[in-house]
Amino acid sequence: MTTAIRSEFDRGIALAPAPAEPGRYHGALDPGWQIGGGINGGLLLAVAGHALSLRHGADGGHPDPVSITGHYLSAARPGPVEVRTEPVRRGRSLSTGTASMLQDGEERLRVLATYGELGTGPGGVHTSARPPQLPPPEQCVGLADAPKSMIDQAALLERLDLRLDPATVGWALGKPSGAGRIQGWFKLADGREPDPLLLLLAADALPPAAFDLGMPGWAPTVELTVHLRARPAPGWLRVSHATRNLADGYFEEDAEIWDSADRLVAQSRQLARAPRVR
Repeated sequence: MTTAIRSEFDRGIALAPAPAEPGRYHGALDPGWQIGGGINGGLLLAVAGHALSLRHGADGGHPDPVSITGHYLSAARPGPVEVRTEPVRRGRSLSTGTASMLQDGEERLRVLATYGELGTGPGGVHTSARPPQLPPPEQCVGLADAPKSMIDQAALLERLDLRLDPATVGWALGKPSGAGRIQGWFKLADGREPDPLLLLLAADALPPAAFDLGMPGWAPTVELTVHLRARPAPGWLRVSHATRNLADGYFEEDAEIWDSADRLVAQSRQLARAPRVR
C-alpha cells in the first residue's frame, strides 16, 4: 500500500514496504526539502506520519494522525531512509504506535503518535479562537520578495507558496518587531490540496518565530507535537507561529493552522534551539 504520487510532497514522503518485514518502510529524502543544516523537521514528521498511516490504516482502520510527537535525535540528510513502526495499542476508535527513522544506521527521529479517522467524531470543530487577520495573499510577501541569502539556506521554500503578513516580516529588513510572531498564507507551489499529512509540514514551514526577535539563522527542532482536529478544506491555509519564551538557548514555538473554511484544523508546539547570534 503506497500513496499515489501526485506532487513533490507526495514524492517527498513516498514509502515502500520492506519485503517480509511488516511495519518497515523504505524511502528517500530529497535535497529539495533542506533548510539550514538538514531536512525540514515538518517534512520528516510527515514521512514518519505516513509510515504510521500505512500501518494503522491497514491494521486498524485508523489512517489519520490525531496527536503526533517527534523527538529529533540527529540531523537528517538527503538520501535513503528507513522507517520502522511498532504498534503499541489498537482500540476501537484510536490506535497508538511508535516510529523510528533511521539513516546510515543512525536514528534521526523517534515518534509516538495516536491515530484515528478525522471527521468521524460528534459535533465538528468548535473553538473560541479566531483565525489570524491577514491581508489577501496577493498583498502579502512572497518568495520573489525574500532575501537571496534566505532562499540559499532553505531549498524547501521553492516548493512552497508562502505569503507572509507584511506586518510580521520586519526582520527581513533588519527591523524585527520583537513580538515573536510570524504568520501568513500557506500552500504547495504545485497546487496540491492540503490533507492531514500536509498539516504536519505546515506546522514547521514558516520561518522560525525567533527571526522576529532579531535572531535569524537555522533553528533546529528538538521536539515537535502536532494535534490535528479535522481534515482541512481545499484552498489556502493560514498559519501563525509565535514564541513567548527564550531561555538558555532554546525557545518554544506555538502554531495554529486554519483552513479555508475558517476552522482551526491543527495546533502545534515545538521546542527549538535558538539561532546563534553572530
